[in-house]
Amino acid sequence: MVGAVIILKNMTTGILYIVSTPIGNLKDITIRALDTLKEADFIVCEDTRVTSVLLSHYEIDKKLVSFNAQSEFTKTGYVIERLNTGEKAALVSDAGTPGISDPGVRLIAAAIKEGIEVVPIPGVTALVTALTLSGLPTDSFVFEGFLPQKKGRQKLLKTLTEEKRTVILYESTYRIEKLLNELLEYMPERQLAVCRELTKKFEEVWRGSAKDILEQLPNKTTKGEFVVVISPADWQIKNT
Repeated sequence: MVGAVIILKNMTTGILYIVSTPIGNLKDITIRALDTLKEADFIVCEDTRVTSVLLSHYEIDKKLVSFNAQSEFTKTGYVIERLNTGEKAALVSDAGTPGISDPGVRLIAAAIKEGIEVVPIPGVTALVTALTLSGLPTDSFVFEGFLPQKKGRQKLLKTLTEEKRTVILYESTYRIEKLLNELLEYMPERQLAVCRELTKKFEEVWRGSAKDILEQLPNKTTKGEFVVVISPADWQIKNT
């Protein structure tokens, strides 16, 4: 057809795979994820030591590129450059789904901006695992990830006191007691499910109000990663 313009996709452009990995138990990985890790030219990961444990378990030998909060600005261009030469990269986080409270989201955005194909390889994520385990409403929820450590933290907590959806937070072993004390102050009536070390050997779930859990805390181990699920503002009223 005279005057028609045909746009051909750049066939040399590679693919960025977003690969979900286990949040604890190494068996919680899909066959498709394993196949993708084996077929990728290289793997982009938060911590090479953590990813090496997974790869060694499944006898996968691949070159690793460290990509974390400290290196993301210097490594993004490097990874994009390799993808633009036709290589395939698998993006993984230390645990769960990349891009959820980790720097991987910036690499994904950069790849999309460059016109590089991005393919999700779905699997587990801690927030959904904790939500289904909590026994709290799952029809509508909000994920806030890690609360700000200082600036804006109290303001956000105050806002969440009016939240009519189930709230999911991530917290570290160093600040879980601080968070529970804040929840006792801001929303003492709300029901919580505090999930520790999900899918790992010492998986544990603490349920009750912030007061209930704080009273038990001296007898609890607070090491590990936590997901805190908070009931909606009016949930107790509906269930009385």
